[in-house]
Amino acid sequence: MPPKNFQKTFLEAVEEGLSTLGDSPKQAILFHIENTFKIKREEIPKNLTEFQKALEKIFGPRAPYLERLILKRLYNKFHLEFEELDNQQPNLANCVENLKRRIFSGDA
Repeated sequence: MPPKNFQKTFLEAVEEGLSTLGDSPKQAILFHIENTFKIKREEIPKNLTEFQKALEKIFGPRAPYLERLILKRLYNKFHLEFEELDNQQPNLANCVENLKRRIFSGDA
């Protein structure tokens, strides 16, 4: 899978995760991230750490819940199960990088 396709798939997972809050909230969040944090929708895959920080600023202690939703959808798109470590909050950027390594190294 070319990296461009991974970025597209990741954006789909982000939108699906945010859509669990409803379409209007999803649009408002993406608008807020673009205007306040200067991360355009199409730039989210290249700015994972900044995107994660934006979610943390917007949602505070609830951000990991949303990150988990995004990660579950992303892993599902590659027919993999997202495995959470007990009592540890997922780190969106690290989990995505680990998934990319698995996919591009052929370990998926």
